Amino acid sequence: MGEHIIKLPDVGEGVAEAELVEWHVKVGDIVREDTVLAAVMTDKATVEIPSPVDGEILWLGAEIGDTVAIGSPIVRLQVAGEGNVRPQGGANVEPVAAEPPAKLPTPKPESAAPTTKAQSASVPEAKPAPAASKSPAKISVSGAPRPEGEKPLASPAVRLRAKEAGIDLRQVAGTGPAGRIGHEDIEAFLARGPQVAKASGLARNDAVEDIKVVGLRRKIAEKMTLSKSRIPHITYVEEIDVTALEELRAALNKEKPAAKAERPKLTLLPFLMRAMVKAISEQPQLNSLFDDEAGIIHQHGGIHIGIAAQTPSGLVVPVVKHAEARDIWDCGAEVVRLAEAAKSGTASRDDLSGSTITITSLGAMGGVATTPVINHPEVAIIGVNKMMVRPVWDGTQFIPRKMMNLSSSFDHRVIDGWDAAVFIQRIKALLETPALIFVD
Repeated sequence: MGEHIIKLPDVGEGVAEAELVEWHVKVGDIVREDTVLAAVMTDKATVEIPSPVDGEILWLGAEIGDTVAIGSPIVRLQVAGEGNVRPQGGANVEPVAAEPPAKLPTPKPESAAPTTKAQSASVPEAKPAPAASKSPAKISVSGAPRPEGEKPLASPAVRLRAKEAGIDLRQVAGTGPAGRIGHEDIEAFLARGPQVAKASGLARNDAVEDIKVVGLRRKIAEKMTLSKSRIPHITYVEEIDVTALEELRAALNKEKPAAKAERPKLTLLPFLMRAMVKAISEQPQLNSLFDDEAGIIHQHGGIHIGIAAQTPSGLVVPVVKHAEARDIWDCGAEVVRLAEAAKSGTASRDDLSGSTITITSLGAMGGVATTPVINHPEVAIIGVNKMMVRPVWDGTQFIPRKMMNLSSSFDHRVIDGWDAAVFIQRIKALLETPALIFVD
């Protein structure tokens, strides 16, 4: 029997360190080749680390939330054969000639945010090899729920499917290597139907769960804290009659020519984006980034509109680049592409960076009014609230109209309240008379 050390692999693109966001194994587990051991996050991506060998976990070199340097030992296994470490000076061990860092599969991008300082994990003294009679890993393959605390093994795609179906993976039996859960196991679980425990009555629950803020959630928290601590926000809410816009949108979607079959179904967002482009052409200071350290406003000619999107991993902001050079259908197609990439985790770093102004929308859950947080270091964010039919007085009677609020925030160091109001009033005029959007 020997020992094998697994080091944090090179995840590419010049990344020197990564944050450990999830362990899929624990000390004592028996793993097989390709079993996912952990997930790490850099400022560019979240990556799963598989085991290159079969063996038993002897030691884990970091805790969730730790930042680990590339090449640092993170797992030690007992393996059949000599392994890749050899004794030297008694209990201490040192790795055999260094192996080149393994390249991992294509990562799943998240949001772009700075990482923390690297903390290299040190290698402890080797443990005595466990007795050969030690029981194998506790892997449930019979359909019974897993033992308390055991982590189910599954790919990100399987985890996403389970989340969307409301399935607790701890209740699903895995039939793959090392008990890994596949799509066929999800299908079998759905066909069988989950076993729902019957409540026997009401009872007090005094439990307190401490959840460490790590990964994308930590980066979102840092970004929002930076924005609110540095930017004095002013929020301006305006009511907009979108009845005519909705009629035009429905007509364009219905009358799409056969020759333009590739055109996407239009939503409200492409119209809002084109209205913003026109309004920014009259007030270019709204399309700026404020470097508050240097005291410089970077006013951009290209209009790169970020679209705040909720994904299974958290909030990300895909960016429609050069909206000023796109027509209404091109804007719509790019929004669809970015939304699908963000949801599936295939968006590139370029897709998730470079915005100069942002739109945020909760769709049908948008509420009557919101107070959007500016995407630092931008100076403006446009918030879309839900659309609803309201009675509107036309001078002689109340008539039903489709109404929607825009709740928008501005950096008051750069944008005065008057300028914010002029900007939103211009967007209002364009959306209420949507033919103006198409007039150059």
